[in-house]
Amino acid sequence: MKTTGFGNKVFDTVNFTLVLLLCLMIVLPFWYMFVLSVSDPFKVGMKEVALIPQGVNFKSYMAVLQENQIVNAYWNSIRYTVVGTFMVIVVACLTAYPLALQRFGSRKAITILFTITMFFSGGMIPTFMLIRGLGMLDTIWAVTLPAVFGFWNIIILRTNFQSLPRELFESAYMDGANDWRILFQIVIPLSGPILATLTLFASVGFWNAFFAPLLYLTSPEMHPLTIILRRVLVANEVLSSEAINSANSLVMDPIADAGRTTSIRMATVFVTIGPIVLIYPFVQRYFVKGILVGSVKG
Repeated sequence: MKTTGFGNKVFDTVNFTLVLLLCLMIVLPFWYMFVLSVSDPFKVGMKEVALIPQGVNFKSYMAVLQENQIVNAYWNSIRYTVVGTFMVIVVACLTAYPLALQRFGSRKAITILFTITMFFSGGMIPTFMLIRGLGMLDTIWAVTLPAVFGFWNIIILRTNFQSLPRELFESAYMDGANDWRILFQIVIPLSGPILATLTLFASVGFWNAFFAPLLYLTSPEMHPLTIILRRVLVANEVLSSEAINSANSLVMDPIADAGRTTSIRMATVFVTIGPIVLIYPFVQRYFVKGILVGSVKG
């Protein structure tokens, strides 16, 4: 028994150490970016800033928050997320309900057909030509509609509907309720947790969507935050010259200018990823719950 107790302590200690190291690996890059965003530009330009802020100021954040590109991109990301998530939930409910009914004779064939779409698609070029042919280029529908019909969400919701007691459906039929009434007054109210899970899945997906906006949105005023973030990090751009000038110090120096650009770039990263980073720790349990629900019953 003593050996077992000692082995458990060693196991717990090793696990705690590994988890702590993993947390540090995740947190330190964010902390370093934050330190660069609030430090003195000259210190940043001289590469004298490590993990402790030097000459703390928030001029970079003020410059970013005053930038019209960021405000417009925030609005675009919010409306893409809200509209797309609402459509995902509506389509998933209306599709999953008949597929969960045993009396629907074609449900197996339709399920197989929909499952094939999870592994095979028309390809990028045919999809682009379809979006262009439908006149959806540079519109909100080019970002939201293609993602609405993903069958994974429907599978999870169908599994949840199938787990509901059959007696509820039978008693409702005996009382004269039709399928629409059963769906909206019985099934959906009893499926609150799984709907919250799907809402979270869809919201995170639309908020982080990058490829579809990059491919289908050509106007800068239609770009979401992910495209702005790419321009700042990958294309090595910063915001407008007005944003840089608003963060300028009285001393003009090439080193300070380079540090100021870096600070604004890091502040832009924090402003764009801030909402999802702050929300995720409080709702991450729904991710695990959704995966478990989808794997219990096929």
